[in-house]
Amino acid sequence: MILAEKIMKLRKGQGWSQEELAVRLGVSRQSVSKWESMASLPDLDKILKMSELFGVSTDYLLKEEAPQEDGCVNGEDGGEAARAVTLEEANGFLAAVRETTPKIAAGVSLCILSPVTLILLCVAAETRRIALSEPAAAAIGVCVLLAFVATAVALFVSGGIRLERYEYLETEAIAPEYGVAGLAETRQTAYGPAYKRSLVAGITLCILGAAPVVAAAISEDAFLVGCAVAALLVLVAAGVHLIVRAVCIWESYQKLLEEGDFTREKKAEDRRNEAFTNVYWCLVPAAYLGVSFPTQRWDITWVIWPVAALLFCAALALRAMLRKRT
Repeated sequence: MILAEKIMKLRKGQGWSQEELAVRLGVSRQSVSKWESMASLPDLDKILKMSELFGVSTDYLLKEEAPQEDGCVNGEDGGEAARAVTLEEANGFLAAVRETTPKIAAGVSLCILSPVTLILLCVAAETRRIALSEPAAAAIGVCVLLAFVATAVALFVSGGIRLERYEYLETEAIAPEYGVAGLAETRQTAYGPAYKRSLVAGITLCILGAAPVVAAAISEDAFLVGCAVAALLVLVAAGVHLIVRAVCIWESYQKLLEEGDFTREKKAEDRRNEAFTNVYWCLVPAAYLGVSFPTQRWDITWVIWPVAALLFCAALALRAMLRKRT
């Protein structure tokens, strides 16, 4: 086993990301990435520091035929078993993400757009802009809403089936084989500028979505307000589409590198929160539909989703704080 593979194996054994190892060694993350991809070699002082940090001898690090030592097997938590990820698997996963991400993003956008027809028809019928009764307009709008949601679900299911075999990357500790980290690092670096542009554009569209509503509210015309709310949802749907596509691709690299929300510590925390998460996100859609259908205030009830997301983050933070105290 060569030095690059040993550094990667030791780092993964401790459950550290490249950034975390870099901080401990006093170097940049790019330096660690270059060591693991054989683009460069660490200086002697860094090898000595890694020897102390990982609890292995310098002979083990420098000699290809040196016997395996305990430090390269056990992690800080007692040695969580890591699942090997081959270069072929990594390439297959990245290709699957590229294929399914547009479907997932489209599904999310369709969910946001689903009440647009209902809002427009109802406000048009209420203001006598179309020759439809309000119940008829509502019925047509609900049918369109359900069609949009059904299409979105079909997209989510097809994408989920395609990615199902790679779910372990989100939940299990992994041990990428030689070349995997270099592949993920190279593609992540190349995608970085596009990722930032998509986030900026998506967030900008979401913020601009409020502009039509503010402008229409001044006129106090119910039809214009309804159109403005529809425009808001269209802009938000476009913005979220860009954000979801960018984040899904970015996270695919983070999963292979065990960074961001996919470190071993975060995976362990997610497993502890799994039951709570499943129950919570089953209740949120029920609450949304339970409030929206009786009130027919689809122009307002969409706020349930961002509020639910904020409450979810707060609940997870509270659970983590309580676990630390105990």
